[in-house]
Amino acid sequence: MEINVKNLEDIAVVELAGDVDASTAPQVQQQILPLAQPNSKILLDMSQVPYMSSAGLRVLLSLYRQTTAKNGKLVLVGLSEDLQDTMSVTGFLDFFTTGETREAALTELQESVA
Repeated sequence: MEINVKNLEDIAVVELAGDVDASTAPQVQQQILPLAQPNSKILLDMSQVPYMSSAGLRVLLSLYRQTTAKNGKLVLVGLSEDLQDTMSVTGFLDFFTTGETREAALTELQESVA
């Protein structure tokens, strides 16, 4: 699992690469949950995530809850068709704002008023 965090102005861009499962979810949680600060804007690029288990979905939900509780905004980008299907079936997709491209997601975050 590779996790890269970059800051573009006031937006934290997180790039995940690799499966997010029971063995990697704790690492993901440890590195990305602290990004959920008051009025934070987070772009989570998942274009290099081929598989996500229920443990990964729990991490995403935790990040969503912490971000929104602190008046922040989270946008997911690069979801594979399999991940979108899984998130749709479980109802998780309804919680998240998704972007088709990284540029669209950055625009969404830049236009949001935190």
